[in-house]
Amino acid sequence: MQAALAQFRTDRHLWKTETRATLALALPLIAANLAQVAINATDVVMMGWLGPNALAAGALGSNLYFALMIFGIGIMTAAAPMIASELGRRSHSVRDVRRTVRQAFWTAATICVPFWLILSQTEILLVTLGQEPHLAVQAASYTGAMQWALFPTFLFVVLRIFISTLNRPRWALAIGILAIPFNAFANWCLMFGNLGMPALGLVGAGVGSVITGFFMLGALATVILSDRQFSRYHLFGRFWRADWPRYGELWRLGLPIGMTLAFEVLVFNAAVLLMGLFGTTALAAHSIALQIAAISFMVPLGFSQAVTVRVGRAYGAGDRDAVMRAGWTPFVMGVTFMASMALLMILFPHALIGVFLDRDAPANAEVVRLAVSFLAIAALFQVFDGAQSIAAGMLRGLRDTKMPMVYAALGYWVIGLSLGVILAFPLDLKGVGIWFGLAIGLAAVSAMMLYRWLRREKLVLGKSLPLLPV
Repeated sequence: MQAALAQFRTDRHLWKTETRATLALALPLIAANLAQVAINATDVVMMGWLGPNALAAGALGSNLYFALMIFGIGIMTAAAPMIASELGRRSHSVRDVRRTVRQAFWTAATICVPFWLILSQTEILLVTLGQEPHLAVQAASYTGAMQWALFPTFLFVVLRIFISTLNRPRWALAIGILAIPFNAFANWCLMFGNLGMPALGLVGAGVGSVITGFFMLGALATVILSDRQFSRYHLFGRFWRADWPRYGELWRLGLPIGMTLAFEVLVFNAAVLLMGLFGTTALAAHSIALQIAAISFMVPLGFSQAVTVRVGRAYGAGDRDAVMRAGWTPFVMGVTFMASMALLMILFPHALIGVFLDRDAPANAEVVRLAVSFLAIAALFQVFDGAQSIAAGMLRGLRDTKMPMVYAALGYWVIGLSLGVILAFPLDLKGVGIWFGLAIGLAAVSAMMLYRWLRREKLVLGKSLPLLPV
């Protein structure tokens, strides 16, 4: 009896310790994600000041840019489980961590080249997709400047991963908060010609993003060079030296992650295009509901980033029980949060919609009605979206990235989008059918990810999973 009680107390202590460690890592990451949303929102608001055509063109350019950026960030994310497992194996490892960071720099430089080529053809791509030529021209001018922000953004992501795996993510948060007014000031000067600057319009917004990207990169690099815990890794010394095995490992893990994120981003872009077929009112309601869902998604995204580090450290240490605790702790917290958000969407939809438009204006009545119905379904997929994101992070911590990519392709496109089209058109549910399809697709992905995690957890506990050598 005493032995069982002692074991219970030990287990409770370990779970509490994991909870504190997860929150200490995840909360700054969540706040940093919200800061990034604020930067993007600032760009959208200031584009709106240029007029509806500029806003529409900016949105077209941004969709193309961010699809590529998210894919690239997915590839960079491979550095997280690699560094975490190395630190789990040897907490004072320096050389292996440095090797991974440097080859992540190489990877960032590699993927920027084809992305720059794609973005240089923005006008042709958008016209081919049926967009209005005059909007395509404006969007191309925006992405022509904006494309140069990719490189500093990718390098900043690598450095943010580095400090997060060392359990010091607050520096990224501080820099993200500073970047909000910095970006707004740069846009104010360059878009509208203030303080003697040329009025560049949308091009100014792109240039402002580039300047902000280099500001964030420079600030974080300065912190790393001046902080004793970071500087001992000498990340920037001889970064030009090739390390092909490590470079190949980054691509082996990172390419499936990038594809997984791309499948999700592109299915939502496809949903926007499909929603446009039902008219401006449906598209406006869809945009409001999706924006609310996107903001709340920043919380499970932060938990997903944290769980990759926590599981990766436990995996590197060869501690199977710690792998279990590191995975389930953020999963429960993230899904609980999303369930709470789902309840808010069901109980107070009009209050949430009122943040984005005047819900009492007669002209907005139909938009509000549709948005309320979309939010009711969004409440359902909030939980699934949080679950699949965190479960994917759990698997990444185990360096398991290929099957999650397959699950994303099946769930989002074969199940979700296909079913959404069937519900929307043959069954005439219109926009509601699209949202039901998205919800079912997210549910399918989350179920497959969790099944994979449960199976992998059993393999770990059964000592069948090949752990890293100690």
